[in-house]
This record gives sequence, structure tokens and C-alpha cells, in this order.
Amino acid sequence: RDDAAREQDAERQRELRAAAVREAGDTAAALGLLRASGRSGDAYALLCEAAARPASRLPLIAEALERADLAAEVATLLWEAACLPPPALAEGVCALADAGRAEDARILLSQAVGRPAADVAHTALALRAAGRPEETAFLLTGVLRTRTAEEAVRVAEPVPAELVPPLLDAAAAESPHRYRDLAHALRGAGLPGAPEAG
Repeated sequence: RDDAAREQDAERQRELRAAAVREAGDTAAALGLLRASGRSGDAYALLCEAAARPASRLPLIAEALERADLAAEVATLLWEAACLPPPALAEGVCALADAGRAEDARILLSQAVGRPAADVAHTALALRAAGRPEETAFLLTGVLRTRTAEEAVRVAEPVPAELVPPLLDAAAAESPHRYRDLAHALRGAGLPGAPEAG
């Protein structure tokens, strides 16, 4: 009974994946036709809609675009995915990384760095909850490289207990100078977990 149920479940998963691959192929074909007929507004709307589908579809759509000689469209797809709410953005990063598209996952994270501090915080929390320390570190390192230490501290403010330690780790991996600046800013903000002045 268990074997039969497992096989049934596996078959269902295969069917769902095949349907998702077909859907991705249809999206790429439709996009190609829209571009060929100069309907750039409709093409953009289609990419926005595609980016908002379940995260597991994102790598399939990117692959379908590449197969259809529309690799340049992947950048727009990722740009739109980077604008999704933090939980969906984190899921997209995980789906891309798991599908062997680590570079696309990093592009998504690099774009997410520019979002408001609260969005970055919730993206980092979602990545940590999904057990993705590397992706969390990449995101927080991007914050440290592109913002002042005081601005970086704002990313840790929503949940200091969860976010101060990985932020300090990212700063330490960057440079002693970066770590000192962040530690000073954390103390100034009175956040728990800030290192003592040494």
C-alpha cells in the first residue's frame, strides 16, 4: 500500500513538473511573438506575470527563455522577481540555487540589496528560516558594501537576535575595519548582541 501510494505521488510530481515545463515553454513562445511584433508593453506585462508565479517555476521559465534565444529577457525576469514581497523573493533565490542557477540567485540577491531596510531584513529572515546561510551572507555582505554602517544597522533592527550575528559575521569576513564600524554603529543604536567596545 505504501509503495503504491509513493509511486502514485511520484507520478503526480512528474506530471506537475511536465506541466510546469510546458507552461514555461508556452510563456517563452508567447514572449517571442510579442517581441517580434513590437508589442514591448505586452511582453513586459507577461514577464511581470511570469515572475509572480510560484518560485519553483522561476528556473524553468529562465531555461525556457534561453532555449528560445531570449536569454536577454532573463535579466528582466530576475529584475521583476527582485521586486516581489520578501518571502517570495527568498523562495525565488532558493529555487534558482537548487536548480543549479547560482549566478541568477546572486543577481536576485544583489538587486534585493537596494530595497528598503525592512524588506532586506525580512528577506534575510526568510533565507535563514529556509536554512540558507550562504545566501543570507551574500545579501548582508551586499548591504555592508553599499550602505553606511548606520544604514546596515537598520537592517538588523526588526529582529536583532536573528540578524545581528549574521551581519557581524558578514562584516568580519569583509574586513576588520568594516567589523569595527558596524560594531560601533550597533552599540550606538543600542541593539542587543552588539560587541563590547574593545
